[in-house]
Amino acid sequence: MPESIDWPRTQPPRHRRRFLLILAVLAGILFAARTTLSYYVDVLWFESLGYGGVFWKTLSLQWGVFAAFAAATFLIVYGSFLALKRAHLPDLPSGHTIFIGQQPVRLPVEPVLRLIALGVSLVIAAVTGAGMLVEWPTLALFWYAPHSTGAVDPIFGKPLNFFLFTLPAWQLIAGWLLTLAVITCALAVLFVFISGGASVLARRRSFVTLPWRGFSVTFSFLLLILAMLAYLGRFERLFEDHTIFGGVSYTDAHVTLTGMLVVCVALVLGAVIAAVNAFLMQRGRWLVAAIVPAAVCYFGVQIVGWYVSSFIVKPNELVREQPYIAHNIELTRQAYGLDRVLQREFPAETTVEAADPANNQATLQNIRLWDWHALQDTLRQIQEIRTYYDFPDIDIDRYEIEGTTREVMLATRELNVEKLPESSRNWINEKLIYTHGYGITMNPVNGFTPEGLPTLILSNMPVQSTVRSLNVTRPEVYFGELTNTDVYVKTRQKEFNYPQGQTNNLNSYEGNGGILLGGFLRRIIIALDRGDLAKLPFSDDVTPDSRLLMRRNVRDRVATLAPFLTFDPDPYIVLDDDGRLSWMMDGFTSSDSYPYSSHFPLGGNSINYMRNSVKVVIDAYDGTTTFYVFDPEDPIILAYRRIFPSLFKDASTMPPGLRKHVRYPELLLKLQAEVYGLYHMTDTEAFYNREDLWTVATEVGMSDAGEQRTQTMEPNFVLMKLPDESGMEFVEILPFTPANRNNLIGWIAGRSDGAHYGTSVVYNFPKTKLVDGPLQIEARIDQNAQLSGQLTLWNQQGSHVRRGALLVIPTGKALLYAEPIYLQAERSPMPELRLVVLAVQDRLAYGPTFESAMAALFGGAASSLSAAAAPAEAVRHTPPPAASPQPATDLNALIAQAAKDLADYQRLTAEGKLGEAGQKLEELKRTIEKLNTLQK
Repeated sequence: MPESIDWPRTQPPRHRRRFLLILAVLAGILFAARTTLSYYVDVLWFESLGYGGVFWKTLSLQWGVFAAFAAATFLIVYGSFLALKRAHLPDLPSGHTIFIGQQPVRLPVEPVLRLIALGVSLVIAAVTGAGMLVEWPTLALFWYAPHSTGAVDPIFGKPLNFFLFTLPAWQLIAGWLLTLAVITCALAVLFVFISGGASVLARRRSFVTLPWRGFSVTFSFLLLILAMLAYLGRFERLFEDHTIFGGVSYTDAHVTLTGMLVVCVALVLGAVIAAVNAFLMQRGRWLVAAIVPAAVCYFGVQIVGWYVSSFIVKPNELVREQPYIAHNIELTRQAYGLDRVLQREFPAETTVEAADPANNQATLQNIRLWDWHALQDTLRQIQEIRTYYDFPDIDIDRYEIEGTTREVMLATRELNVEKLPESSRNWINEKLIYTHGYGITMNPVNGFTPEGLPTLILSNMPVQSTVRSLNVTRPEVYFGELTNTDVYVKTRQKEFNYPQGQTNNLNSYEGNGGILLGGFLRRIIIALDRGDLAKLPFSDDVTPDSRLLMRRNVRDRVATLAPFLTFDPDPYIVLDDDGRLSWMMDGFTSSDSYPYSSHFPLGGNSINYMRNSVKVVIDAYDGTTTFYVFDPEDPIILAYRRIFPSLFKDASTMPPGLRKHVRYPELLLKLQAEVYGLYHMTDTEAFYNREDLWTVATEVGMSDAGEQRTQTMEPNFVLMKLPDESGMEFVEILPFTPANRNNLIGWIAGRSDGAHYGTSVVYNFPKTKLVDGPLQIEARIDQNAQLSGQLTLWNQQGSHVRRGALLVIPTGKALLYAEPIYLQAERSPMPELRLVVLAVQDRLAYGPTFESAMAALFGGAASSLSAAAAPAEAVRHTPPPAASPQPATDLNALIAQAAKDLADYQRLTAEGKLGEAGQKLEELKRTIEKLNTLQK
């Protein structure tokens, strides 16, 4: 009986190979079936929007990148294995014996290694290809980058496109090559140990000369890739953030950049030594010698850099770093568009007269008194009609109303299927009947009924309008912010439109949006992809003309069409001149490789360049999605337009009814305000010392639990006349305070109208006098005896007080502060306006209505604009002279007068007549003082 059984080397029969091939093909088909179905449905979806070319171009780029890098990875890894195996073949063992059931079986090493290497190479190639597929935008931008024009960076003299497009692609490729170099080195080490171990066993001695040729070649390749990374790393120094500024520093410019070049040359020299060792000497010590020059240079650069930084830069940091700080300031301002910001001085005078109300009536008439949180809660009570409707957001815009531009607030009434009664939660209701929301509400920003509710211009179902020029012709909302489910339209089932008395108004979809379901086979495929296999193919209500509406959430819709853009998370509804509803979203291009620009966080990423290049319009009825380019000078959007020419349109092609509703994006203004707080300082010495650091102002807000808290102010949209401008504009505003202080120092406005669209202006306040900030105005409200007493009383009578957003608006040469205060019962989530507080620097006024508060502020004394208006109260920093009370002849008369004043105060407070109540409280105080005087 033989000592062992040799593993057969013969090839399997042909029919067995054929069977295995068929089995592998079937497994691949089953594995890829879901992906194939998803691609097919995506093709139908993209084509339904007219963007079939975008899908195929994206697919070709993705799979082109996958195929190229997967194939290259496989060839390099498996080719390295074959080359190393051939080089080490004389030293490899011929076989290895294992025991199966006490029977020795001899396995040949070489075929087993080849099979393992083939499988591992395929896995590495697939993983690497998938990883590079995700990075397809980087490679596509490099390939389609527009020609470089304009300025160059101040250190290397490279154009902007090199940093935005070329360098990121080379970094990606260098990282891929480094991974391959490490893998091939590991493979070479494996062969060294296998062949070396076999030699030890064969020659029965403990020391043998290891075969270093294969490892020397792979090590040489690794050193070359490290040299490439060192060379590219020189450019990356322009993106590095330091404690004081970002970009290349004095030490970098004079030591590090040159040192990295020296290290690069040393690594190339080491690669040459390793390559020579492979073919001439084949000694391990020469491989160690190959890395010595680079290691010595690297540590030398570190030591020299430390010395220069510690003993040359630190003692004279401002002088040494001054030109590099200037580069950082200039290029950071360019990267975030701050070089387009106009700066103006604003006197911020303190008197009422400086507000010049007579010449700023248009601004005063559009002061927003409805806080959007309060309005949302109120609309949910008075306009939802049914429990399954919701108002997910409140939008602010401007519209022509009876020949005058007015600022209004809009809310979209969307259908939330999760709020349907549990008994109605079935497939037919959720997919065929309850398919859409209905209509919008619109109200002026400061319009209130006598009960403190909004004055609605558009309301109810069907939509009713109080203004002839505003009508909604297509109120159905099939695409919105809450439309997260698929629905089927144009079926035999009538769709629920809106409730109507004891019955419901029903309709059928009349648009051409969505995917045509067609025949049974297509329906099966769509059902498989959408998880509707048990219902859709067998529904009698669905016909070949029925349509699938998918990706109805507008955020998901635009993210799928243009995943390479960043979008403002707050879409807003627009009513165009034809009465159709559309959603508008802002799209941004961004980068983290703009030279010499500092990084700031955005949505979990760190960026140092941003442009609002795109406006996206999504029709709320048929889902038509259009991308308009509003910044044709942005190089990144220019590159994407070259990649997807059919996806983008010029801004000039946007219909006028939509164009007049574009606005300065909130996300951009918040980021620019954060950057501007530091980079408004263009003087390098002031920047270095942080002498004039600004932050966005804070205000008193309300938590979800109804408690007051301090929070950073959010941008507010205001329709106003900017100082030194002639016409009304729709602007987005944010005030600034000095760091760690509460007084105001500046105010930024993003402009949205006409030729000024996309620009912004900053008003600088005098630094020689105190200008009250939002928290200081809030403190003045809390310190006012009448106001604080009334607010405390309201908070103790089964209700609580809600404060709206505090607006800071320049009017004339002064700042006007406006804050609404609402009263909300604990058992009802519907807040009602109870007070309007207005203030300038040296005067605070309030009243139950805006008109009465205006009269108190600008009229001087407590008065009303009409007989029907409620009285208001005005309070200065110094108490005004008190009117002489009616004389009291004796103690009993004074006691009776005090009792009457107290009773009147309580009655007027309960009736909400705070102005008169405040007067009675003052009279009560004076009467008590008289009593104290008589008792003495």
